[in-house]
Amino acid sequence: MRSAKVDAVRRWVKWLIVGVTVPVLIMVSFGAYVVWSFMSADLDTVGEVDFERPLAIPPLAESRMDDGGRRVFDLTMERGSTDLGRADLTETWGVNGSYLGPTLRASRGEDVVVNVTNELGEESTLHWHGMHLPAEMDGGPHQMVDDGETWSPTWAIDQPAATLWYHPHPHGETAEHVYRGVAGMFVVDDPEADVDLPSTYGVDDVPVIVQDKKFDGSQLDDGHGLFQSTGILGDTVLVNGTPGPYLDVTTERVRLRLLNASNARIYNFHFSDDREYAVVGTDGGLLPEPTRLTHLELSPGERAEIVVDMEPGETTVLRSAPLQSSHNRFAGGDDRLDILELRAADVLDPSPEVPARLAPAPDLDSDDVVATRDFRLSGTNINGDDMDLDRIDATVELDTTERWRVRNADGQPHNFHIHDVQFQVESVDGDAPPSELAGWKDTVYVPEGREVDLLVRFTDYADPDTPYMYHCHLLRHEDSGMMGQFVVVEPGQDAGEVDGHHEH
Repeated sequence: MRSAKVDAVRRWVKWLIVGVTVPVLIMVSFGAYVVWSFMSADLDTVGEVDFERPLAIPPLAESRMDDGGRRVFDLTMERGSTDLGRADLTETWGVNGSYLGPTLRASRGEDVVVNVTNELGEESTLHWHGMHLPAEMDGGPHQMVDDGETWSPTWAIDQPAATLWYHPHPHGETAEHVYRGVAGMFVVDDPEADVDLPSTYGVDDVPVIVQDKKFDGSQLDDGHGLFQSTGILGDTVLVNGTPGPYLDVTTERVRLRLLNASNARIYNFHFSDDREYAVVGTDGGLLPEPTRLTHLELSPGERAEIVVDMEPGETTVLRSAPLQSSHNRFAGGDDRLDILELRAADVLDPSPEVPARLAPAPDLDSDDVVATRDFRLSGTNINGDDMDLDRIDATVELDTTERWRVRNADGQPHNFHIHDVQFQVESVDGDAPPSELAGWKDTVYVPEGREVDLLVRFTDYADPDTPYMYHCHLLRHEDSGMMGQFVVVEPGQDAGEVDGHHEH
């Protein structure tokens, strides 16, 4: 009897030890994993990149004029394989090729048609990011293109000269489609603008499409770490699809059209010698006047045009420094990256000085505001609501100005993009915006805990049944529900019934 009692006690003690020890070991292991993840979260490729490949310049898209005087482009989204610097070719997607797409170029005052053919093997779409156009031509999730079909949006170009871009926008799958490589620039020219800036495409006026990638062997890896809630952060930077790129500079000044086409990474662009450069344009076009900086942060979807002075025979490296706005290590806030080497020729062709005045300043007036709307970004939603294609979140009247107040209410970075419009940044945390935000914008970075006020005017196009989108452009956030939609209506008109199934 005593032996049985002793054995029972021993078993009880054994299970007690196991019951206490296992959870403790799990907690210790998880804690160690958290510490290891934090300590290893930062990335530093400065001095580690061999700049061995000439920067690829996306070709200008061919176009033709139809009988109605419209400029017509033909684009095909397709799959292929691309040399991205790995041991074997990488399976990729592209437009009119295996990776990325050509640069579309059209002038203010022109009517354009873009024939978009989908050969990806699944439905997708192309959104004209930054373009002012009717909602049914926008290329958002309501304008999906079935596999094997062609969609032909048409609209009139009526906005200042600017560096825009295009990319897919399928609901819940935008991150994958962009990450695979479907993207390209859309440059708008303005024949009436009299500004002397470097303007020879591919020579002294150069597209710089910056993307970070992760690889599993030779193939793209779209996974992300346990604590990387922002999405994919890669350790390899491609520029125009080129790994380890260099640009041969042949002029005294070169204009770089920077596009952050990454899924989640925020870049803090600077040069290895901390030289100043002139920021001459942002999302919606030229700034009122150049602003000289040594560092410029761009979140996904944002663009900036910078002019860099070069001396004969010198080299400098475009880099990304740790962010000044955020030190979230799991969002890449402490990363240092080499991006692109500039190599000046021994003899440089002359370039004009950067003009002191560039373009009219945004002219929206706070006295004209008819409504103020609040947008709270938190988790994966806006104002507590996840995206619903059947729900209209805001109805705005044509030819009115509104104030959109956007607040980042959680501990991760966000930004905010509005389709169709270019807005004016009225304030940042109640203060006047910095000079680099003095021009027209369509995407604005909103770091943790910050608040921006935007003046937005809705003109030209009203459609109660077809919405535009607004969303965080960190694409995993967008796909997870941090997006809403609005319609523009005639005065006194109500929003219509929106069909959440795509329109073709």
